[in-house]
Amino acid sequence: MQLVIFDVDGTLIDSQHHIHAAMTHAFEAVGREPLPMPEVLSIVGLSLPQAVAQLAPDADLATRDAIVEAYKASFMKARVTGPAPLYAGARDCLDDLAMRPERLLGVATGKSRRGLDAMIAHHGFAGRFVTRQVADDHPSKPHPSMLLKAMAETGIEARDAVMVGDTVFDIEMARAAGIAAIGVSWGYHPVRALHEAGATAVADDFSMLTAMIEEMAR
Repeated sequence: MQLVIFDVDGTLIDSQHHIHAAMTHAFEAVGREPLPMPEVLSIVGLSLPQAVAQLAPDADLATRDAIVEAYKASFMKARVTGPAPLYAGARDCLDDLAMRPERLLGVATGKSRRGLDAMIAHHGFAGRFVTRQVADDHPSKPHPSMLLKAMAETGIEARDAVMVGDTVFDIEMARAAGIAAIGVSWGYHPVRALHEAGATAVADDFSMLTAMIEEMAR
């Protein structure tokens, strides 16, 4: 058996505009100057409270909490008016990987369960992921809790698991859990940073990613 665990934002779906718009609204709601997109995207992958703490380190706890709530409200509205699209090739990759009965697919994301459920429903992925780990139930990445729980739920050992993600938080989480990590170049963190964080490899497209995973399974 092999377990392939995917990050979501920046890996399977391109939600950068949703994320930046929601964070802009959240900062404006508390009277703070909005941040540029690269700065906001640098925290993608962290759980929301930790992300806000990094983006507004000088804010008091009440202000950070207000930013978190405003972000949630704005992001929910954006999701309703126009869900984030899949990256080109993502569906084919998941379909190809799922063809082998000995391979299991999972998710480890900084999204809430409500957010992940909405993404899965919108893109027709019901039943695709046998384990779904979300920010509601775990410490923020790069803590390995999500991956340890995914392996425990599926009965897969670390040597037979791989994490796929676009941020250094994904790579560091995988290393902390003792599993291989494949970075993707189309997400929100620079490729060099993924290598420096310890990625086993970095894929430039989903066809390359599929081939890398197949090779690791041999």
